[in-house]
Amino acid sequence: MTEQIRPLTTADGELLERATLENVNWEREQVTLTQVRAAPELAHYTRFLPQRGDFGLVAEDAAREPAGVAWAIFLPADDPGYGFVDDGVPELALWVRADVRGRGVGRRLMRALKDTAAERGLAALSLSVEDGNHARHLYESEGFVDVQGREADGVMLWRAGDSRPPPVFTPGVGPGTAPA
Repeated sequence: MTEQIRPLTTADGELLERATLENVNWEREQVTLTQVRAAPELAHYTRFLPQRGDFGLVAEDAAREPAGVAWAIFLPADDPGYGFVDDGVPELALWVRADVRGRGVGRRLMRALKDTAAERGLAALSLSVEDGNHARHLYESEGFVDVQGREADGVMLWRAGDSRPPPVFTPGVGPGTAPA
């Protein structure tokens, strides 16, 4: 599959809702779109706000339908995401349409998003991935490592051009385990 990658825009709200819903339900359907919209700990993944520094990319197939999306959002300590590590570290989310998984779409999006982060001068990206989710293998192969003290929450960190270990987590920050 040859997809085109374009910047994510504020007009992609429905795509982020779909991606968040399917990410939450990665193993089996448990949550509805209404619940995603109503739950603050999930809804903030559906809000793309470039004015706070958020950025992202969409992979489109030959029919110009979304094949995947990767986005990074800046959430504050008083409204953290599942993969929160610090106010200055955006949290990455990645979704690939089920029928194109395993074809490199996620890896291309991940690499392009990491490149964008580095171009913006960002030192790191964080994420969370539930135990058993096969996406963890992609994250590890792309340089994400467990955040010490947050392993049970699946929090991982990538540092641009840096081989230092991830920071130690301070208890009391973050809402707990989340879907990838």
